[in-house]
Amino acid sequence: MRTRILLYLALAAGAVPTLLPFVWLVRSALMQDTQMFIAPPQWIPDPFQWSNFTEALTAQPFGRYFLNTVVIAVISVLGTVLTCSIAAFSFSRLRWRGRNVVFAVLLSSVMLPYAVTLIPTFVMWQELGALNTIAPLTVPSWFAGAGGGVLNVFLLRQFFLTIPFELDEAAYIDGASPWRVFWMVVMPLSKPAIVVVTIFTFIGTWNDFLGPLLYLNDEEKYTLSIGLASFQSIYITQWGYLMAASAAVIAPIIALFFFLQRYFIEGVTLTGIKN
Repeated sequence: MRTRILLYLALAAGAVPTLLPFVWLVRSALMQDTQMFIAPPQWIPDPFQWSNFTEALTAQPFGRYFLNTVVIAVISVLGTVLTCSIAAFSFSRLRWRGRNVVFAVLLSSVMLPYAVTLIPTFVMWQELGALNTIAPLTVPSWFAGAGGGVLNVFLLRQFFLTIPFELDEAAYIDGASPWRVFWMVVMPLSKPAIVVVTIFTFIGTWNDFLGPLLYLNDEEKYTLSIGLASFQSIYITQWGYLMAASAAVIAPIIALFFFLQRYFIEGVTLTGIKN
């Protein structure tokens, strides 16, 4: 019992530095700008500036930004889960010549810095006439390995390897094709890993700032991350509005994690454990 209490105390102490930025965000969202940076810090707002939320969310068309972000996130999640799971199935459940070599080459692409491909990618989308559209932000997710999907392929492959191959063999004996084995056997047993990839992809798309900044020029197509940046300028930063809007923007991510945390923890824990 004493050991458990000490363990909980150690975990609580380790959680404090993690929660501190979030606490600072929430208290700042309820403060006036003049209260935020006084020394020593004032942790409890006095008075509570609830109007920061309403004024921040109406200062910019955040409803439109929210809809744009949701559309991009949903398309990206669907494309990533589908194509990365198909690629992972091929690398883990099918036998073909050069499979391990191709997988090693795919993994090696992780070492290629994003900045190296930034200009060529921008020029490519410019030549295709896709600037100021959501195509550069969504199409790469429909090609496994593109848009940072290599790690998702690796994660799903490692999880697929934990599923007994006897299930595949039994399905093949019954006349199932590889495509049917993928949909009817492997995918239903891989919900935890799929949830992990879904969460990672959704958070990455939701928080993406550089992509929309590069490819979107029309304010009607801006995402939430671009909307938050509008509260900062060279001469002044509206800290109260920025903190309030930031708290509202991260709320869906927190809700998504708590809703799917059981599958998320299970997927991360089981990945890499074979049979």
